[in-house]
Amino acid sequence: MGEIPSCPPIKGPTSPSLSISPTHLAPSPSPQQKEPTRPYKQSSSSPSKTIQHFVGPQSLREQRRVMAETEMSPVLQKPRQVVRKFQARPQHEGDGAVVRRSIGRFELKYFDPFLVLDEFSVAAPAGFPDHPHRGFETVTYMLEGAVTHEDFEGHKGTIMAGDLQWMTAGRGIVHSEMPAGQGISKGLQLWVNLSSKNKMIEPRYQEIQSNNIASTAKNGIEVRVIAGESMGVQSPVYTRTPTMYLDFKLRQSAHLRQPIPPTWNSFVYVLEGEGVFCSEKNGPVGPHHILLLGQGDGLEVWNRSSKPLRFLLIGGEPLGEPVAQLGPFVMNTEEEIDRTIDDYQYFVNGFEKAKYWRSEGMAAP
Repeated sequence: MGEIPSCPPIKGPTSPSLSISPTHLAPSPSPQQKEPTRPYKQSSSSPSKTIQHFVGPQSLREQRRVMAETEMSPVLQKPRQVVRKFQARPQHEGDGAVVRRSIGRFELKYFDPFLVLDEFSVAAPAGFPDHPHRGFETVTYMLEGAVTHEDFEGHKGTIMAGDLQWMTAGRGIVHSEMPAGQGISKGLQLWVNLSSKNKMIEPRYQEIQSNNIASTAKNGIEVRVIAGESMGVQSPVYTRTPTMYLDFKLRQSAHLRQPIPPTWNSFVYVLEGEGVFCSEKNGPVGPHHILLLGQGDGLEVWNRSSKPLRFLLIGGEPLGEPVAQLGPFVMNTEEEIDRTIDDYQYFVNGFEKAKYWRSEGMAAP
């Protein structure tokens, strides 16, 4: 076959050694349990839409208040409980960037269908220069600052604070993610695994600016619906692996009940403040903690502090498939990983344009 041509180095957030991971905490759903491949939408017959009859005389204002609370507080038959908790600690990644990794590290290699969750902090000249992906999706959600994204297909843009980019790497993408402007840029990147039938689809993007992200606020609770549905608001994002991604902010004394599809895996990641999760008997949990949730039909949260609580609730339908991962390549078998390495090194099967492409930052003298 001749000498292997030179190519950009493989850079990924995991150890270069190959890992084969089983699924965790949730069994592979049966065919009867399969949700359609679309953002989760709660049935109109859900308890959250059921208004009970009121007992005793009440003013119209009181009736409206109770009705609003009922809409905000769906009845949960089996609230989920925290089965595991730990704090994401800083580590170096990319070229001088710092991330707090909660999924995709030695404590939690894989939480089906989620491969990685990074809370990143980066300032120029550090960043994430040219690197490949195959077999999954990356979800970048900016908290502050901005990141410029560029790929070998000619797609280029800047993700500002509050913006979302949902990138399907599919059969192959080579791209860069570098901070834009001065100061520190902060955000989150989630890797969502794709099923075997979707791993080799064509790459695509879904990008939503901050002011177009679905959101609502009621009774001291604000939510930005990145994917899925909450409080009667649904995201337009299409998720090949059914996923919910909710950014909540609770004011002092607010109480949230959020339904979660019973067969899905789910977790909480705390961004700001302190909250009581799952049971009133639990102690408060602060920033940078991930809480893995057990089985059940929803999540309960209380904010008993004087400061706002902000956290992410993320859930997804388990794929129930074997995972073979080598850095930024995620397939189902070792043989597929070997073929992916060959494809990348020989610039074929989705990586053709990687042969001559360099991002503007890498191409600059």
